[in-house]
Amino acid sequence: MDKIRINSDRLADTFLNLVSIDSPSRHEGRVARWLKDWFRDFPGAVVTEDGSAMETGSETGNLVVKIKGNKDRPPVFFNAHMDTVEPGTGIKPVFSGGVFRSDGTTVLGGDDKAAIAILLEAASCIRENRLDFGPIEMVFTTCEEIGLLGAKALDTSILNSRYGYALDSTDPDAVINRAPAAVRFTIEVHGRSAHAGINPEKGISAIKMAADAISRAPQGRIDQDTTCNIGIIQGGTATNIIPDLVVVEGEVRSHDENRLKKIQDELIGCFYGAAEAFHPGEKTGPENGAFVTSTVQDDYPLMNVPPDNPVVATVLRAGERLERNLRLEKTGGGSDANIFNRKGLATVILGIGMQKVHTTEEFIRLSDMVDSCRLVLEIIQCWK
Repeated sequence: MDKIRINSDRLADTFLNLVSIDSPSRHEGRVARWLKDWFRDFPGAVVTEDGSAMETGSETGNLVVKIKGNKDRPPVFFNAHMDTVEPGTGIKPVFSGGVFRSDGTTVLGGDDKAAIAILLEAASCIRENRLDFGPIEMVFTTCEEIGLLGAKALDTSILNSRYGYALDSTDPDAVINRAPAAVRFTIEVHGRSAHAGINPEKGISAIKMAADAISRAPQGRIDQDTTCNIGIIQGGTATNIIPDLVVVEGEVRSHDENRLKKIQDELIGCFYGAAEAFHPGEKTGPENGAFVTSTVQDDYPLMNVPPDNPVVATVLRAGERLERNLRLEKTGGGSDANIFNRKGLATVILGIGMQKVHTTEEFIRLSDMVDSCRLVLEIIQCWK
């Protein structure tokens, strides 16, 4: 079959323009305005900004772009997020040898502006090639990098689509239909302060309690479906004071929700056990100086889209038409797709070729972006 011509020079220019606009999480306003301007002259496109900014604290709400098709088909949506991680201010992109990089002082921002550029190029190709297509919706979210906040605050009633694709992963040949659920925990370990040189016997070291708990807590890769990490430890005020408080933060992820709950409880139990060890047989609490408090917050839900779901079947069919060997995979990370699925919108994640994301060594090949754009176009034409 004849390939649709994709304007790779235009795609590159669009991407370079986008990554040159600062948009760390909660500061996506300039990118949102740029997108509104871009779609203003696009025939049949209607842009809606939702009211999520009040909830997320972003400069802008999520943007939903609706493009009316010329065929009577069910609508389908494509998703990308507008924010980038730090260091992502003052990005100076470098394009050489078909590869985009930053100048090494910041991230590149291909996560996820490469996805935005791909979707804009796909829209341009539809218009220029006069392709037959049904209604398309593009969902550009905020605050993805700080807890999927934009997707969580999105009012899905403004969407007509019930199926979609999130462009937010690395391998261009991978279709991610499974992603874990995750929780975040905060544990406060309370001890009793005292002068470390004059009367250390009167103190109870919160650091010592926390260290004992951490040494026994499950961490790292627990099994093929489950990981656990303690990522932040804060405590102590001076070297001559027995520390009376340590705050520990971390997460548990798993493709098995029962397993997630078990590891979560096991880890937190290590901290309560460490406090109990200071007063065996007694109830821990402020009255005896050694106690623990904990909070657990759901971060994102489990994602598991069956292979026979239309959103999976269509992308695999599109891959076959392009003579590409796409494969279903599971990931250990979370994305907007987790949230969309919980909200009743069957969504899988497409890789677009971005590499070493969240580092100053991030890069992406223009050829991978072109291939991703071609896959998006094929999905649109195959969607029924």
